Amino acid sequence: MADEIRRREPDSKILFIGTKGKIEERVVPAHGYALETIRISGLRRSVSPETLLFPLKLLMAIGQSYRILRRWQPAVVVGTGGYVSGPVLYAATVAGIPTLIQEQNSFPGVTTRLLAGRVDEVHLSFEESRSYLKRGSNPVLTGNPTRQEIGSISKEDGRTFFGLDPSRETILIFGGSQGAGAVNKAVGPVVGTLVAGKRQVIWQTGEQDFTQVVADVSRAEATDSVKVFRYIEKMEYAYGAASLAVCRSGASTIAELLQAGVPSVLIPYPHAAADHQAKNASSLGKAGAAVVLPEAELTNLAATILSLFTQRARMNEMEDRARKLSRPDAAGNLATAILKLAERGR
Repeated sequence: MADEIRRREPDSKILFIGTKGKIEERVVPAHGYALETIRISGLRRSVSPETLLFPLKLLMAIGQSYRILRRWQPAVVVGTGGYVSGPVLYAATVAGIPTLIQEQNSFPGVTTRLLAGRVDEVHLSFEESRSYLKRGSNPVLTGNPTRQEIGSISKEDGRTFFGLDPSRETILIFGGSQGAGAVNKAVGPVVGTLVAGKRQVIWQTGEQDFTQVVADVSRAEATDSVKVFRYIEKMEYAYGAASLAVCRSGASTIAELLQAGVPSVLIPYPHAAADHQAKNASSLGKAGAAVVLPEAELTNLAATILSLFTQRARMNEMEDRARKLSRPDAAGNLATAILKLAERGR
């Protein structure tokens, strides 16, 4: 969204608000945007000292947000449904600043459900989200924005970028920016089986499991066919290279898979808030764009992957359905809505 706004309005000032110690402290400045932080964390579902202190933390975060808004004087405030955006959006509505929520997940988060009636516009990524919101919020189905580069890389160019054989089927395994320990652990013992039959693998492990995965690949004598990375900066090339993705089902991952038209085996993170990853995955599974494999069934991962490679017609259909579910104009439509609200807030 920010990139699209900056493309249309090069002189616009864009501020991100996040929390200390999170990935945004590295990623946001690297993309040339300003970042300020507030002190807030998600609400735990169990009773604990942190839970009892949450109302006080929330009030403090609202106060911090209000001070940031007063300094920056924004024309519009956009939240993406996470817990960080809650205090900022609330402070903006109190201050009379136009507001928009872009909800990424199939099951809307607490922030979206609580504030949908207060903000000016709510934009959804999944049609299923409507049923969870109160009447009167009038949400718009816009889709989840992705970078324009996603889906623009050919299989040959993607595989060549990673030093792989352009003609061989390629499996992309990743678990988000931090990796996915359970997935890494499940793939390690079977990686040799996965690359048999002239397949190859691009594997993003995260920092914690990188050394172990490298050892697993070496033990399987698969170093020529498996490229292992702690983190992949150029994910557009990874999606371009992939015949099949094996990954979690976070909202951004789902949007990128659809945009790139990549068939997938989705393994929802079982501890995600309100089990939203399972709901995201279910949406793609029902549409025929993905196979959903619960983490409890990871012993079946290799068999699931190998079975799909014997069903070329099904893989082609999954790719086709993924592309049909994508909303490539999401970033542009959201930018239009945001700039329209900004005109009102100037």
